[in-house]
Amino acid sequence: MPVFRAPRKSERPERDGLSDRNGPITTPPLAFAAVILANVALAFGPLLVRMADTGPVASGFWRIALAAPVLALVASLGPARPRMPGQGQVGLWVLLLIGGVAFAGDLGTWHIGIEQTTMANATLFGNSATFIFPLYGFLVARAWPSRAQGVALILAAVGAGLLMGRSYQVDPRHLVGDLLCVLAGLLYAVYFILMSRVRVAMPPVPALAWSTVASIVPLLIFALMLGERIWPGHWGPLILLAVGSQIVGQGLMIYALGLLSPLVIGLALLVQPMVATAIGWIVYGETLALPDLVGVAMVAVALVLVRRGSTRRVAKTGDRNDE
Repeated sequence: MPVFRAPRKSERPERDGLSDRNGPITTPPLAFAAVILANVALAFGPLLVRMADTGPVASGFWRIALAAPVLALVASLGPARPRMPGQGQVGLWVLLLIGGVAFAGDLGTWHIGIEQTTMANATLFGNSATFIFPLYGFLVARAWPSRAQGVALILAAVGAGLLMGRSYQVDPRHLVGDLLCVLAGLLYAVYFILMSRVRVAMPPVPALAWSTVASIVPLLIFALMLGERIWPGHWGPLILLAVGSQIVGQGLMIYALGLLSPLVIGLALLVQPMVATAIGWIVYGETLALPDLVGVAMVAVALVLVRRGSTRRVAKTGDRNDE
């Protein structure tokens, strides 16, 4: 049986966050609120990884393993149950499988990097999809930004540069951790691109449930290969990680991914380093200076601009195959 009822051609532009063949569309307020809340929830992930008494990759495994049964249950109770893809949907299954593996790689490298750099750097570099995913939108999906969104992208780039530039100059020993987080960000962008294609036709909860299940085994193998401690002595941080980051954070993110443009999704990711900077300052005493505050302010202005400039024109020609 099929996983979902494939949308008719007339329905797709209404729910596709990548392109609209009928001209200008606007950013749904509920989806924008969802992506902001998602990033606030995800920003607490690095803190919980540091609090866990397992290895960093093992904490990623438990984040996924504890969340998967809950997501599967919620999906099974909905109208679009996460059944195995049927005939003619092999491509969809491949996207979900590769997306899950990419997400496992993202979590594994990011969690290792979290313990070797600052909270702000880990979150900022780990979300380098901020700029990679919009590039995908411009070059592949041809979702062009409005003038206000273009200005927002420039402000966000400068603000992000201020946030990471001063921190790196203070302690170059963060280089290895920073590079691991950059790799995680690249894999996160791959995950976003694949899941954005899945979300063209599949509802958010089944999409997240399948991709979450596909991440379990790669993360467990990764943790075992590194010789990490797998079984925790304290479950609290891992349960919070599963609920806050995977169920709430990724749940809201996958929902928004089917409704917002790559540019809006990308810039919203910068909410995470803003929140993580505050967490690092409060919990770990990671000093904030004027460039950090200016960077945060610029990112905040960019988010306001990208929301106000939400009407955008995109390609009229086919950017996907109609199935």
